[in-house]
Amino acid sequence: DTTGRRKSSVDIQRHPTDKAYFIAKEILMTERTYKKDLEVINLWFRDEVSKEDSMPEETLTLLFSHIDPLYELHAAFLKDIEQRMATWEGRGNAHLEGDYRKIGDVILKNLNQNTMEHYCRYIDTHLIVLDKLEQTIHKDTKFEQVYRDFEMQKVCYLPLTTLLLKPLHRVLHYQLLLERLLNHYGSGHHDYTDTNMALSKVRTIIKKLSTKLKESENLVKLMELQRDLVGYDNLVQAGREFVREGCLQKLSRKGYQQRMFFLFSDLLLYANRTTTPGLQFRVHGQLAVPDLQVVDSEPRMGADFCFNIYDGKRALMVAAASQGEKLQWMEDIAETVQYARERGLDSPTNKYLSLKSMSGSDDGLDRSEMQDIRPADSRPSGQRSNSSVHVCWHRATSVAIMDHQRALENQLSGYLLRKFKNSNGWQKLWVVFTNFCLYFYKTFQDDFPLASLPLLGYSVDVPSQSDDISKDYVFKLQFKNHVYFFRAESQFTFDRWMEVLSSATRSPVNTTVVNGIH
Repeated sequence: DTTGRRKSSVDIQRHPTDKAYFIAKEILMTERTYKKDLEVINLWFRDEVSKEDSMPEETLTLLFSHIDPLYELHAAFLKDIEQRMATWEGRGNAHLEGDYRKIGDVILKNLNQNTMEHYCRYIDTHLIVLDKLEQTIHKDTKFEQVYRDFEMQKVCYLPLTTLLLKPLHRVLHYQLLLERLLNHYGSGHHDYTDTNMALSKVRTIIKKLSTKLKESENLVKLMELQRDLVGYDNLVQAGREFVREGCLQKLSRKGYQQRMFFLFSDLLLYANRTTTPGLQFRVHGQLAVPDLQVVDSEPRMGADFCFNIYDGKRALMVAAASQGEKLQWMEDIAETVQYARERGLDSPTNKYLSLKSMSGSDDGLDRSEMQDIRPADSRPSGQRSNSSVHVCWHRATSVAIMDHQRALENQLSGYLLRKFKNSNGWQKLWVVFTNFCLYFYKTFQDDFPLASLPLLGYSVDVPSQSDDISKDYVFKLQFKNHVYFFRAESQFTFDRWMEVLSSATRSPVNTTVVNGIH
């Protein structure tokens, strides 16, 4: 039977099909990833800095004293969940009396006073940790080198700053799953009371978190862009908010040239990719937001989706990859300008101070400005090639702050079967979805991913008739002629993958792509 829907009674016992089981299983699968994420900082990074002399002790003590207690708590929590799921599946302790097909009691037990205090402390002070880290990287070149080198290692599959946000996003994930569990149970269920109490504890933490989360996500975004940009030194500023980043074609004397544009609450930057292996972008121009005017334009020189940006001194003529992209940019710029003017944001007097390339060498062809490229440029790419800046560049698309927040807050892990378009076999992989990207591992115990697939620009759908897929619970990811099929184990798991993946791939625009990576 190819549908995979018929099960013998033995199978049903061995593989429960109750929705509560699959929700509990998602908690287990994502808990494994969460523990590993904390491990990258608490074990791997700690090990790296311990090998070095004269490391900034104060910064590192602050960092590890916040992560270590959470790591210890979750190592114990994970053991409890692993044990409960084994019992639920009839694999261990099957002789125990009572109904162990529940998870709320395990979560409640682990959300004790100690856990609550550590989370509340982390929420209170994680911004101080991030801030201290940023300052130390800025002034301690040796530490910066160690930090950047560590980020290039395979085990550090996400920037450290993103990993530092994981405890905040984990709490949101618990809330989502506990709410779904309660809805499924109904108030008469024997696990309802424990689950409800666990949820109210999670909500207490989230209430504390809600005012800080957006600020933290914004700070991390600025810190990561600072790493990816050369030629603009003080990107991380109090009050500066990230709005949108993306790829536009900019008209110059030589015709259209691909550029990355970065819109902030007070500033619009544009940059070109450097030719060095470090995969950074060199800033070529900056415009102060309060001075900006954005004006629609007719198609010109073979580009359809054109608009102009003025700052009172000069005009930038740009083209987007689609009508949808063009409208998003124009709306975002206009709204940001209006917001800046309402707040009485003045245009800085020294607005061109940090750049030398504002005149004829507008496109960075003036060789003299190349001398301040730092050695960081020449390092291998590591996980940096998955950062949204690079994916936007290759897939000619753009990403707004809302997309970033959605991508950080929607996470999933679990086993899937993967098949390529032209192959027959399905390969079982441990798959982690976070930050617009799928990471593939052989098993959940592996220290680092075998491969990754950035999803910006991809569509997610069910296979079509012509795909000739006869299995259940299959979804299809496609970007131009790159096609992957993934098979989930149940309707619930399939629905969850579709839900989170559409949050990263769901693009309100049909992007026609200039050049592609896969």
